[in-house]
Amino acid sequence: MEVRIRINKSYLELAVGDITDLEVDAIVNAANSSLKLGGGVAGAIRKKGGKIIQNECDRIGYCPVGEARITSGGDLKAKYVIHAVGPVYGEGEEDKKLKNATINSLKLAEQYRISSLAFPAISTGIFGFPKDRCADIMLSATISYLKGDTGLKRVIFCLHDSITFDIFKNRLAKSI
Repeated sequence: MEVRIRINKSYLELAVGDITDLEVDAIVNAANSSLKLGGGVAGAIRKKGGKIIQNECDRIGYCPVGEARITSGGDLKAKYVIHAVGPVYGEGEEDKKLKNATINSLKLAEQYRISSLAFPAISTGIFGFPKDRCADIMLSATISYLKGDTGLKRVIFCLHDSITFDIFKNRLAKSI
């Protein structure tokens, strides 16, 4: 399953799969503020990318909700990992925080001259954020960003399962 649309000079794609297997310049980790690589996407990154990524996160130490930090990709195919801290559902101002996490990840990618970037559905795992709201916010922020002047050539939303893929696909159809 895959969807690909052109926005300005870039492509936005939806795919089902394991984000750690993608051949892109950077993948986004759905991180926590302490930058500890626990379960979910972060656990897969730790397992496949090696201890170096956690060591770099430990040196950074902390990242506020809505912001992002970057480390190397360790043993991953991706050169970088962008650690975006999304909100825990129910903590307040979640929509704004998720939008900021998305935009700050895109800006950080731009700063590092990254041309291909893959996002997971941030905050929809253990943080409990509704997948439909996540899709609306992340797709809207990304589409708006790609309509501007950017060096990003390809942004992929790599979704864990077909249910999440279908939600993002339906929301994307309404966004364009």
